[in-house]
Amino acid sequence: MRESENLGTRCVLSISAVILVVMALLPASLQAKQLKPRTVQAFDEYVRTREAAMNQELQSGKNFLWIDGLPQPDRDQAYAALRRGEIIAEHSLRDDAPFPVSVPGGLIHDWVGIAFIPGVTLPQVVGLLQDYDHDSLYYSPEIQKSKLLQRSGNDFKIYFRLKRVQIITVVMDTEYDVHYTMLDSTHVASLSHSTRIAEVENPGEPQETDKPVGDDHGFLWRLYTYFRFYQADGGVYLQTSAISLTRDIPTGLGWLIRPFVEDIPVQSVHFTLESTRKALESKSAALPDPSLQAQQLK
Repeated sequence: MRESENLGTRCVLSISAVILVVMALLPASLQAKQLKPRTVQAFDEYVRTREAAMNQELQSGKNFLWIDGLPQPDRDQAYAALRRGEIIAEHSLRDDAPFPVSVPGGLIHDWVGIAFIPGVTLPQVVGLLQDYDHDSLYYSPEIQKSKLLQRSGNDFKIYFRLKRVQIITVVMDTEYDVHYTMLDSTHVASLSHSTRIAEVENPGEPQETDKPVGDDHGFLWRLYTYFRFYQADGGVYLQTSAISLTRDIPTGLGWLIRPFVEDIPVQSVHFTLESTRKALESKSAALPDPSLQAQQLK
């Protein structure tokens, strides 16, 4: 028995040693990955197609929430699950489509999720989402720092410092252009396009610095987010779609990198929806003044 235990201990130590060696070599092995123009072009073409479909949905007034396109009784079951507090998330592609989408030099991830927040109004939910100076409180620890850089009506420029952990830890300084559209008294839509994503080297240290944009480990090169808000059933249905661009999977390191680039996107969708709901449901949540909320939706 003792010999078996010793063998098991040696195996664990050997595996741990291998992991430590790989982790030590990981930055060097990924350092040379660069964002190529052909990768950006493929992402831009994908986004144009997806946004055209989204705009058509909004203009037609059909399938405002993605579950509205489900056949009965699946649609009613989905709404019932949401009102029970469940979060529903799926990738946005056809069932038979490869996922994530492979493009030259990268991967495109496209997820959609939806949650129901009871007992709140549309202005309250939109007001919380627009309170960018405090997003580091609402969405900690994923958002480390947040700041509203500029606002003009329903157009915003914002800054987030993101921290993502999945075996390895990556910190990024990111900026976005955000636009809100009030469709009617119960429906609002927004879109957010990343304009700068820079991986932070030595975060929190005196020698902290941003890596050159597009010349990093490639864990996140683009992040486009789309929200839809629908007030009904004594609360607000909140839907978020996230289209992101990451590096492809390096040969030999798939076991380590795949969870980061493939699991983080859907986890972030769940985290955003759950954190928004918790902030709004909490009695201590710092919601904007109601008189300002109405102005924000004009």
